[in-house]
Amino acid sequence: MQRRRLRPTMAAVLPMLLVFAVATVFLVSLLDANVDVSASPSSLSTASFYKLSQRDGIGRIRRPSELKWIQEEASPQLSKWNASAGEKREDYAKLWIAPSSRGFVPCLKPNSAFSPPGASRGYLSVSTNGGLNQMRAGIADMVAVARIINATLVIPKLDKGSFWHDLSNFSDVFDEEYFIHSLENDVRIVKKLPKELATVTKTVKYFRSWSPLEYYQDEISKLWDDYKVIKSAKSDSRLANNNMPSEIQKLRCRAFYESLRFARGIQALGKSLVERMRSYGPFIALHLRYEKDMLAFSGCTYGLNISEAEELTTIRETTPYWKVKDIDPVQQRLKGYCPLTPKEVGTFLSCLGYPSNTPIYIASGEIYGGDSHMADLQSRFPILLSKEKLASAAELEPFRPYAAQMAALDYIVSVESDVFIPSYSGNMARAVNGHRRYLGHRRTITPDRKTLVRLFDKVDQGLLQGEKLSSIILEIHKKRQGSPSKRKGPVSGTRGMERFRSEESFYENPLPDCLCQPSESRSNK
Repeated sequence: MQRRRLRPTMAAVLPMLLVFAVATVFLVSLLDANVDVSASPSSLSTASFYKLSQRDGIGRIRRPSELKWIQEEASPQLSKWNASAGEKREDYAKLWIAPSSRGFVPCLKPNSAFSPPGASRGYLSVSTNGGLNQMRAGIADMVAVARIINATLVIPKLDKGSFWHDLSNFSDVFDEEYFIHSLENDVRIVKKLPKELATVTKTVKYFRSWSPLEYYQDEISKLWDDYKVIKSAKSDSRLANNNMPSEIQKLRCRAFYESLRFARGIQALGKSLVERMRSYGPFIALHLRYEKDMLAFSGCTYGLNISEAEELTTIRETTPYWKVKDIDPVQQRLKGYCPLTPKEVGTFLSCLGYPSNTPIYIASGEIYGGDSHMADLQSRFPILLSKEKLASAAELEPFRPYAAQMAALDYIVSVESDVFIPSYSGNMARAVNGHRRYLGHRRTITPDRKTLVRLFDKVDQGLLQGEKLSSIILEIHKKRQGSPSKRKGPVSGTRGMERFRSEESFYENPLPDCLCQPSESRSNK
């Protein structure tokens, strides 16, 4: 009797055990899967650290055939890049191909008539202004000015009174010894004024913006008759972009692209960030200039709520050195003067054809409004990474209080990225664009903001969508990918200072002054 009662019970239990076993195998296979693009990048906040192969300076990374790394702490939950199964690899590869450099290479070697610096007539002391890349351009200009007026350049003082209140000294951001020695055949540089000149009367001069060679030779050089120390109160845009002697232009490039090497600690972490990004496959560096200072300065409030817009207006009105206080945000956006919002950038990237599993490095400071404004971009492209997510708190600690040093880390990753896309054409975007041109015209996609915002408005109105939007965006950006082109002069019809402002920045495009083709470069390189 007991045996007959057990048989139906076993018959019921065995199928349940079989179902449980199958389910267990299925769950284990899921947990063991190699791809998990749904994982949130926030899971990387604890960071992962790798032992990396060594490399030399920016643009000269030694890439081993296989990236070898040793995990030291919890690794990211995101997987390495893997193209979706249904995607044609050849089409995907086209998204990363750099434009043809047409054989242009750096040609910075001075000609035989360029002699070592002559006898110094005095000392040029420089106070830089602005953020990291505004200061870098200004310093490179001052190297050239020192050569023109036969001055000994005193290591420039970095701007400590800007919006960021960064207290960094020159040697905190740049390799000071390398800067001095790499330019020793061009200009004399000292770390500080000699003691005997510390108390002499100095003349403080605001050098005229975008000035030609003659201004310094005829007007500034006369100051040596009365002073031994000339102090430049500002450094940015002190030299004209164009119509300068060839040797002065080459010197500016040597200073900007070669001699202003970042301090060793910044270089080391920057290179590590590049390798960590590369472990996900080809990646985009997105300079997302959607930060409080930029939005306040430009008066751009599109996509913000009322309280955010009011906060930015207050900042602009109470910042004394920002001259323009009353700005029409609607007109600013329609003229293309505003950075694209994170949502607009997401739409732009999708229309260009980049799939949702594309790794993106966010090169920026704190995004204004945080997650509330990043949600749409995050939903389109889940693999959003940054220095804060790729590095540990301990690695970032020495740099975190200093905006210029944090920006330098972003600069290194941006220069080395497979594709660079800026949401705004500011100093960072121009500097990275120029550096990538200098290193072989790497793919740099510059959004046509004026056209894009009108297209996005049509999308919001239901007048444009889908493949039509994508085809239009692809067409208007065919020639905005960083291919070689001669630096643009002033916009037709502009006059005075506006004429110079409308020119393409010298450091944004060093062609033709500092780049030449092999046939030209035999005697110059």
